[in-house]
Amino acid sequence: MTERYFNRDEAEELLPEIRKSLAKAREQKRALDSLDQDFAQAAARIMVLGGSVPPYQELVRKKNERDHSVSQMEEAVNRIQETGCVVKDLDAGLVDFPALRNGQEVYLCWKLGEERIRYWHGLEEGFAGRKPLDAKPGKDEPPGASRVH
Repeated sequence: MTERYFNRDEAEELLPEIRKSLAKAREQKRALDSLDQDFAQAAARIMVLGGSVPPYQELVRKKNERDHSVSQMEEAVNRIQETGCVVKDLDAGLVDFPALRNGQEVYLCWKLGEERIRYWHGLEEGFAGRKPLDAKPGKDEPPGASRVH
């Protein structure tokens, strides 16, 4: 799965950096979504007006703005992923940290707005399958499963 596995402390040490980069990426994504709406509206006007093109200079400006936002968003996401963690959902602010739990590869799961990492899930489970890291064995996981390496 990965070259690096995190324990909870290592992952939490990265949270300030992750929060900053995630905020930047999400800001650029919102700008992209807005610009994409503008382009869709321009395309609709062209179709409705029988080929009438919106002002060329405005379209060029918005395309350049969009290209810049894409670049900034990719840069922010890459900064996060270079740490070894994985951006799972930019809109929701979900980031997973590869970890080993009882010898099995899992993800420590963190969502923007959470103060610390409190959950984990299997590789195929995703956010809906999150389980508390501090759960008592037998409740949400097999015995001996309370240690993350």
